[in-house]
Amino acid sequence: MVLSRGIHKPDAAAAPDADNAEDADERQQPAELFRDLRTSRQGLASKEAARRQLIYGPNELTRRGGRRWPRELLTQFTQPLAILLALAAVLAWAGGTPALSIAVVAVILLNAGFAFVQEMQAERAVEALAAFLPATARVVRDGTRCEIAARDLVPGDLLVIAEGDRVCADARIVDGTVLLNLSSLTGESLPVSRSSDPGTVTGALLEAQELVFSGTTCSGGEAEAVVTRTGMHTELGRIATLSQRATAERSPLEQQVRRATWIIAVVAVVIGAAFLPVGVAAGLGWSAAISFSIGLIVANVPEGLLPTITLALAGGVRELARGGAVVKRLSAVETLGSTTVICTDKTGTLTENRMRVTRMWLPGGEVDTAQVKGDPRAELLAASAAACTTAEAPTDSQPGGSGDPTELALLRLASEIGVAVTSSERTAARRAVFHFDAHLKRMSTVDETAGDIVVHTKGALETVLPFCTGLVDARGHRQQLDENAQHDLRTATDRYAAAGLRVLAVARRVMPRGEAAPDSREESEAGLTLVGLVAMTDPPRKGVAKAVSAAHRAGIRIHVVTGDYGLTAAEIARQVGIGGKGSPVVAGTTLDRMSDADLGVLISGDDEIVFARTSPEAKLRICEALRARGEVVAMTGDGVNDAPALRHADIGVAMGRSGTDVAREAATMVLTDDNFATIVSAVDAGRRVFDNVRKFVLYIFAHAVPEVIPFLVFALSGGSIPLPLTVLQILAIDLGTETLPALALGREPAEPGLMNRPPRSRTAGVIDRPLLVRAWAFLGSISAVLVMGGFFVTLWRAGWHPGDPTGGGAALHHAYLQATTITFVGIVACQIGTAFAARTDHASLFTVGLRSNPLLLWGIAFELVFTATVVYAPPLQHVFGTASVGLSQLAVVVPFPFIVWGADELVRWLRRRNIPGDTARADI
Repeated sequence: MVLSRGIHKPDAAAAPDADNAEDADERQQPAELFRDLRTSRQGLASKEAARRQLIYGPNELTRRGGRRWPRELLTQFTQPLAILLALAAVLAWAGGTPALSIAVVAVILLNAGFAFVQEMQAERAVEALAAFLPATARVVRDGTRCEIAARDLVPGDLLVIAEGDRVCADARIVDGTVLLNLSSLTGESLPVSRSSDPGTVTGALLEAQELVFSGTTCSGGEAEAVVTRTGMHTELGRIATLSQRATAERSPLEQQVRRATWIIAVVAVVIGAAFLPVGVAAGLGWSAAISFSIGLIVANVPEGLLPTITLALAGGVRELARGGAVVKRLSAVETLGSTTVICTDKTGTLTENRMRVTRMWLPGGEVDTAQVKGDPRAELLAASAAACTTAEAPTDSQPGGSGDPTELALLRLASEIGVAVTSSERTAARRAVFHFDAHLKRMSTVDETAGDIVVHTKGALETVLPFCTGLVDARGHRQQLDENAQHDLRTATDRYAAAGLRVLAVARRVMPRGEAAPDSREESEAGLTLVGLVAMTDPPRKGVAKAVSAAHRAGIRIHVVTGDYGLTAAEIARQVGIGGKGSPVVAGTTLDRMSDADLGVLISGDDEIVFARTSPEAKLRICEALRARGEVVAMTGDGVNDAPALRHADIGVAMGRSGTDVAREAATMVLTDDNFATIVSAVDAGRRVFDNVRKFVLYIFAHAVPEVIPFLVFALSGGSIPLPLTVLQILAIDLGTETLPALALGREPAEPGLMNRPPRSRTAGVIDRPLLVRAWAFLGSISAVLVMGGFFVTLWRAGWHPGDPTGGGAALHHAYLQATTITFVGIVACQIGTAFAARTDHASLFTVGLRSNPLLLWGIAFELVFTATVVYAPPLQHVFGTASVGLSQLAVVVPFPFIVWGADELVRWLRRRNIPGDTARADI
């Protein structure tokens, strides 16, 4: 369990003297905490630490569950199609056809291999989280400092933290002050101060002034802290627990394919079992009846379906990767296409994450930065702001600079105005620095400039203004800061914030000559003189507004879920087209007070919402609330704290440039360019992949009818009509001639109007009734009639009559082999017509172009070569039961592709005529 206030105790087996640990409050005074934890400033005794290790376990993050690949591998052989094919292999062996049995087993292994490779993309979010924990820690034990393995830390240990250390447990500082980088937990990049003196904050633990947390980094200072929580009970462990709280669900495509395969399996078994006694009753022997049943099963099973889907999705993955989106799970490509809601971060995703100062408030008025060069007031403001920074300005070796984007913007402003502050000059002048504090919302430095000691302060106006007693006037002199000036400042700040600008107040104080530099923040920040305001913008990324518009046309809602201020986030959202006037802006504190029912009502409307100042739990809660309403959610994130939401969204989208390893491991898709527009492009690609999966499923299913009908004709005739097709010829079709054209259909260009359709329902099937009617009742039936016609024409030309013997040694045996060959070739010819028909679902083939998919043309070329080899190569004739056929016999099947495609094109033309204004379904 994870306690909101207190130390964990995993079980009731703890020793009696540790019973009070569960009630200890890590925010209480050190003396009381030492008492409750039964420790002291001398640290724990080694024996006591060893005993607590047995109670609390190692200080490490654990992954729920063990090695999964054996179970996943076994699962591939328990899929319905695999079981069905295994049954067919057993029947073939029992029926005395071991070659057929081996061929079917090879198909099972092929399918299982493809699927297993797809599923072996292991979830490594917890392992990435564990990398945040160092290997060793410095503690006080038995009264002396020593270094131990970090996994051996226990509650009650006295942890020593110094600059550069990564904290390896949650702890309460008892002595000293440190600067802590909490970005791994909060996403805030600026360090915060932590000391032994508790602050006034009584809210969330992460805001407590006296606490440090596992996985964070000390960027300055030194302190001793008593360990309060370890392992999975730390804040980092809480995130790991959230990340593992539920198993990954199957994508809509996986669910549909699994359902369809069960249906196919049941139908195949029922048909095979039903016609076994029919064949015997019709006069077939048991051996022939068993072969007949195997033929029905094999004909009904689309052996190439699973590997074709896998390879098509893999092609989609490669295409997305070239566009800047790396997808880690193949089925996620299809899930993208069904996305109904995108929850996006703001900074770096909608914006460039490159702050730029655009406006300045100076005594006497507001000015644009392009008009301030040579103005001494602007130069003083820019120089003061640049002096109060720790970022490194761009250099030849590091063109982008390093550090906080806000500070880089201030350094850039100073350079543009002509008062650039170099890193070496700033370091030489600096006497003290009081780093930015997230609670105080300001930062100060003490610098020596031209012999004067000067304090520079920057921060939010509401936190800087109370410490200011004066204001620099239009002549550069100090004047009293009266009520009118304060009103002007607040009005300007509100106006800037409403425009989506980030506002910083800059103040300074020149110490009297001879007076020592102040050594505390309180002393430094007293009696300041306000120099002015700088307003900066993080401009929207190029192309984001266009991408948002495309998402809206596709029926996708976009919510902004960010840690930024609501007004700023709302304005950026408005600039790129998300939401509008009156759209809700919900702060994290407001969201925390909402019940699940209230949250459900909030998100059920058509409004696009800005969620500001969100916590990890809030982000996860938003995600799960949307999914509970049936939405397919894509969620973006970049920090460790985003991992739970990324893990549980239908599509977790991590930032490749600014994101942490943890976020990238928890996510399903990683954006290499951190650009929102890439998400919309991925949705487009996902929709195209889904359409293309339907196209090759239609293509594959359409051949089941001409493969099944010959066996039914054979059985219902009682054997008077010889078997028009052999089982091995079916396998040659399903795994030979069919595969490459099916894969090529997976690379089809999009039909017109793809991104103008609303998102499909989560329950919408890739295999639905219209597809089956088109495949079986229309294309399949036409193909079956053509194929059986070719079979009978070939036999009748040789003088055959029903009941005439066609077995080995019979006069008509060669004619029979030619007839089965024509059946085989006829199905291949119908495949070609079906392939062209399947290229479009609504539009005419001519609108996408006959040659717009060159891979299909190459696939058909291979299909023809493979068919010719099976027909004319003597070794393969013996295996597949084929015989060479003449041109006059081949002339019978030449029209087949045109008849199949032409009939489907006619039906689509008639359908388009009955849909007025169907511009997306172009008419030719």
